[in-house]
Amino acid sequence: MLTIRVFLNVCLHKYSSNTERFLNVQFTWIVIKITAGFLAWILTMTTIGLNDWRLWEVDDVSVISSGVAWVGIWRACFHSHVLPRMENCWSIGISDTFVPIEISVAQVMMMMAVISGLAGNIIAAVAMRMVYFSVKNRRSIRLAFVAGGLLYLLTATLCLVPLVWNMTSVLNNRTIDFPPEFHLPAAPVSQKVGSAIGVGICSSVLLLISGLVFLCYRYVCTALCQKHKSQKWMNGRPALTATERW
Repeated sequence: MLTIRVFLNVCLHKYSSNTERFLNVQFTWIVIKITAGFLAWILTMTTIGLNDWRLWEVDDVSVISSGVAWVGIWRACFHSHVLPRMENCWSIGISDTFVPIEISVAQVMMMMAVISGLAGNIIAAVAMRMVYFSVKNRRSIRLAFVAGGLLYLLTATLCLVPLVWNMTSVLNNRTIDFPPEFHLPAAPVSQKVGSAIGVGICSSVLLLISGLVFLCYRYVCTALCQKHKSQKWMNGRPALTATERW
């Protein structure tokens, strides 16, 4: 009887130690993914502010001195030595009649992505806090992880759709009929995909990875439940008698 109980105690301590190590690894990965989600959200806002979604190369450099114009979803800019300012930018509004549908959609969806990304970061931080403080209601932890993961995936989708749509328009050399005050030609000589689309795709990939990791909440919750049960068994087991200790 003594041998069996000693063996059970050793196995329990070893199991508890393995669970602790597993939880530590999981917590580390959660922190990394929260950091990745926050970084992706910053990159998403950066993508919105960048003007070089499209690079227009023009042959007439009488006004556009650099020969390249940067077309974003909010502004179109170019450098000029003729106009009063060195860098000249004109705003692109969602209600402007010349704006193609892919830019209007990008304006709306990217702003929605910023909002959903912020909500995802907040819920992810709450989920991490609940795990760290070992909340007894495991259902709340599960719902927090699922909500955070779904919001990250939603944010990635809201980013990828306009990014891929605008990249397709560039690759197909689709033009934009800008008004005369923009000083841009009816069609460029050639178009290139700007760095803004690359930054946006990187942020979308990070958001997808973070969302999928948060949807794997079951492993963390299972380990927490096992840890709780083992601690409960250790606290409630009968104490060894003096004879059994010796």
